Amino acid sequence: MNVPNFGPGTDPGRLRDWAQTVEGLGFDLLMVSDHIAVTPDVAQQYPAPFYEPFTTLAWLAGTTRRIRLGTTVLIVPYRHPLLIARMAANLNDLSGGRLILGVGVGWARQEFEALGIPFERRGALTDDHLRAILAAWDNDEDYRGGRIPIWVGGNSDAGLRRAVRFGEAWHPLRFTLGWLREALDRMKAEADERERPVPALAPRIALRLSESPITGPGRLAGEGTIDQILDDLEQLRLLGADTVLLDPFNGDPRETLHPQPAWQAIATVSACWDQGTPHSRTERR
Repeated sequence: MNVPNFGPGTDPGRLRDWAQTVEGLGFDLLMVSDHIAVTPDVAQQYPAPFYEPFTTLAWLAGTTRRIRLGTTVLIVPYRHPLLIARMAANLNDLSGGRLILGVGVGWARQEFEALGIPFERRGALTDDHLRAILAAWDNDEDYRGGRIPIWVGGNSDAGLRRAVRFGEAWHPLRFTLGWLREALDRMKAEADERERPVPALAPRIALRLSESPITGPGRLAGEGTIDQILDDLEQLRLLGADTVLLDPFNGDPRETLHPQPAWQAIATVSACWDQGTPHSRTERR
């Protein structure tokens, strides 16, 4: 479950309520997003308060017992790579090995400017930082914190290539199933060319439950009736996804003031997945 760590309705108590609701429903992964400077381009979509992901996940680690914790996605160029390596290793250790580090290059040009980081070099910086993070974990005892999975986000061809080079999993965000099938073919070709294994598939999809079917080629995975959503989840399972992150935020920050509809939607998916899918599991993802 992708939990909103931003917006007018978000505070420590609401974050705790989200975490305990999600864990109580049997889900096994909770993720939050990343921004540091809430510049106008960020605030238009994700207004303050915006809770920084490492500190937020450390707080949630202490209010939960078993659910995995992660970032969807940490914007890698925003922090020194050794700081990321240390904070991730410490958080993984403090949470009992529950961290997944989802990473990406970022998109908010004004935020890059506020942080003094060249926007045009964000891809190259991400690659350099990931190399340094992995080297720190592998070679420096002070940075080790167990095996921390790296999920590489990004729907572009550059994101696919980065996932093949650095990722345990590819973490595409909000897409149609038709697009995903084509992208997976491109990823396999990239992996074959580099003689590397194909990363696992760990997508983040929309969660927008409707009473009537949503039709048309532009329908995102996770949008529509409960039957459509369950079928999307089954199709993703057949495409190789072991974990699917559901994102109930539909773009209006005022949703954070009233999380109950989102909680009802995820409870419905949880219950119907177990009841209606022959391949369902005790823990939802």
